[in-house]
Amino acid sequence: MEIMTAAANPASPAAPSERTRVRRGAANAQYDLATLHAIIDDAYLCHIAFADDKGSHCIPTACWREDGHMYIHGSNGSRMLKRLTESETCVTITHLDGLVLARSAFNHSMNYRSAMIYGRFEVVSDEGDRHRSLEAFMEKLAPGRQAQVRPGNDKEYAATTIMRIPLDEAACKVRTGGPNDDDEDLQWPVWSGVLPWARTPMAPQRDTACTVEDPDYVRNWQCSTTTQS
Repeated sequence: MEIMTAAANPASPAAPSERTRVRRGAANAQYDLATLHAIIDDAYLCHIAFADDKGSHCIPTACWREDGHMYIHGSNGSRMLKRLTESETCVTITHLDGLVLARSAFNHSMNYRSAMIYGRFEVVSDEGDRHRSLEAFMEKLAPGRQAQVRPGNDKEYAATTIMRIPLDEAACKVRTGGPNDDDEDLQWPVWSGVLPWARTPMAPQRDTACTVEDPDYVRNWQCSTTTQS
């Protein structure tokens, strides 16, 4: 596979730390907050790496962003959430935007947007902030739904841990465009180009016991589009 070689973003600031400086495929590196925020905001899931006495783990979990932090939540008994307060971690998000087919097998690539976030999670302990954060998460999933669902009760909130990680130390990589073939391969008689890829919302599936009229966020679900860089 080709190491990504799209043009560098001259407006991107410098890497915030040595461990976030992209070395492989550095021309694709972007360190600006706008790119980072857009990648997180377009994600429903992130992957969190951590280690404990049983080894190394990488677990997918739901995520959302508020201002300069990325948030996650889970059960108080979660092994991962307990471990995240004890050491630093690395969080990753990747969006695939297309398969790039070159004339040479070793020049094939992918168009994508990715982010790596380093740091340590902290527990959101203020009860008002906890309620507001979970409401923000619901609004990300389905704008307008928070006002319609049964609110969480004290027992449910007490059993839930909410954590956040600052976005101060992060790096993004973005690849766009077509194949980068070697000059000597340009006459090779094979199709080359990009096979675009995007998430596609499917038709909503009504619960058999549901008698409520479809709200706007359901009616508009298939009209939503994935943001592409």
